Amino acid sequence: MMPDSPHLPVRPVIRRLSEQVVNRIAAGEVIERPAAALKELVENAIDSGARRIAVLLERGGIDRIEVVDDGCGMAPDDLLLAVERHCTSKLRDETLVRIETLGFRGEALPSIGAAARLSVVSRPHGADSAWRIAVEGGMVGQPEPCAGPPGTRVVVEDLFFATPARRKFLKSPRVESGHADITVRRLALSVPQVAFRLQLDDRVLFDLPAQDMESRVAAILEAEGADGLLAVEGVRGELALSGFACGPSVHRATAAGQILLVNGRPVVDPVLRTAVRVAYRHVIEQGRHAVVALALTIPPDQVDVNVHPAKTELRFADAAAVRGLVIGALGRALGGGAGAAGVRPGLLQSRPSSPARIWYPPPDRPAADPFAAPPARPDGLAAPRLDLGDRPAARVLSDPPGDSPIPFPTVSAPPPDAPVPADPILADPGDYPLGAAVAQVMGTYVIAVSGDGGLVLVDQHAAHERLTHERLRAQYLDGTMRAQRLLLPEIVTLPRAQADLLLSFAGTLAALGVEIESFGGGAVLVRALPALLGTDDPGGLLRDMAEELIEDDLAGPAEIRALDGRLDAIIARMACHGSVRAGRTLTRAEMDALLRDMERTPRAGTCSHGRPTWLKLSRADLERMFGRR
Repeated sequence: MMPDSPHLPVRPVIRRLSEQVVNRIAAGEVIERPAAALKELVENAIDSGARRIAVLLERGGIDRIEVVDDGCGMAPDDLLLAVERHCTSKLRDETLVRIETLGFRGEALPSIGAAARLSVVSRPHGADSAWRIAVEGGMVGQPEPCAGPPGTRVVVEDLFFATPARRKFLKSPRVESGHADITVRRLALSVPQVAFRLQLDDRVLFDLPAQDMESRVAAILEAEGADGLLAVEGVRGELALSGFACGPSVHRATAAGQILLVNGRPVVDPVLRTAVRVAYRHVIEQGRHAVVALALTIPPDQVDVNVHPAKTELRFADAAAVRGLVIGALGRALGGGAGAAGVRPGLLQSRPSSPARIWYPPPDRPAADPFAAPPARPDGLAAPRLDLGDRPAARVLSDPPGDSPIPFPTVSAPPPDAPVPADPILADPGDYPLGAAVAQVMGTYVIAVSGDGGLVLVDQHAAHERLTHERLRAQYLDGTMRAQRLLLPEIVTLPRAQADLLLSFAGTLAALGVEIESFGGGAVLVRALPALLGTDDPGGLLRDMAEELIEDDLAGPAEIRALDGRLDAIIARMACHGSVRAGRTLTRAEMDALLRDMERTPRAGTCSHGRPTWLKLSRADLERMFGRR
């Protein structure tokens, strides 16, 4: 035989890794930070049938994690198996289909023991004593008897001491504490019937008793009671969705306030998060994230929970059905008019104070058409309106009687021939959350007093924009959108990409009343516009719509679900062009009619761009602002 050439590579020898090295490699997949280890331990406590779980963290869990529960406990033989890889009591068979527990892979405790100093003390109910087992850097000790109450106590110290490279990449204790807090909150929400306590160093972050789901959601999401929550319900075939969502006024800079459960398992799933974002896209400000707690129930054979060791990512058999269910259920929950519980925009939210009386004009005065022109004077001129010049002062609509319980500011008395205030639309103040209009300030904001005595401020342009948006959308869905043909078609020049995009939607835009056709290059010929808008700026309208379509990140135009989202974006932009502008003076009848329309119109709590249309301040809010309490 020819001798081996010195230039040939040396053939490496395949060898079996030691158990300690295997465990440390596996630990890197399961235990990436203290919050991941904490998640596994709390899931084990929940699976054990515990009724109370207490968590203690030191320096965000980097130095110490302690989880104590009153679950079923473990015998000495169970302790030995619990710290051995791929040993579990949670799988009834080996099909990995009907998984009814949070944990099932048998990797948590061995992975933690390989990366830290692990101590487990457990005692089954009815046993004479507890037993303790210790694992340090993958080295397993023998169970020893010790004192301890029924249940299990797990202590993890010096996380990643056996893998210094991993420990170097941990963030500060403050950052790790934040991740651990979110992890425990998600798990606590998944089992509201279990009492939870979380202590960080010397601070108790929360100590919650066993409670119903609504109370647990309010506590975990830190929503201000039931007024800040909307019930969410939906069913589609074998899928069922339930939970609670905060109104559009409650939002956060990140998605940390979104707790999503699938068959009782907290998950961070992109399909569900995308559905939440789409449902809120036109009622919340861009760049902000909704606050929701949703629980999806799905047949186990339609979802795969064994995608990743962390078990927070899923794979749905029919992702489109799941997405549609979430979007539809949230859309119905958010579809209430302005003033409904849970959609009270404002920096301050509080429970209603004691009811206060609203002054009404005498009943013998005739009612007026809310949108009728002011009555003419005998000399043929229109009745004058109160003019306060350009100063940002309140325009007083009418003077109350002397014994009115609510003092109205008076700048000057109205002329004797001024139009008489109409009878109030409010028959029962409790039926109209936005109350009765009393003044307009800066030509932009309407001031009203609600039936419970609260002060309501309304942005007239933002409010009317939402009303126009919903009217346009209803006309489109009903097929009644009317188009007004231009006397002379207008040519609008756009960047070639925007023109091509708009022309690809020519059929859809025609259903909206916008008729366009190509005029060569980047030019678009506009033949008709929606009659409801009456806009005189076709170029600006088309440019805005093209930008909306470019920024939209839903699927391709051939998909019906995505098309609906694109239509909504177009309608929102059209509504902005056709709404009452800031600075227009409104009569009291017009303002009251605006309030009533807001109460009847879906999603009227925010404008088409997600900004609030109204704010409400209670007596307590005002007293707090003025330092009276």
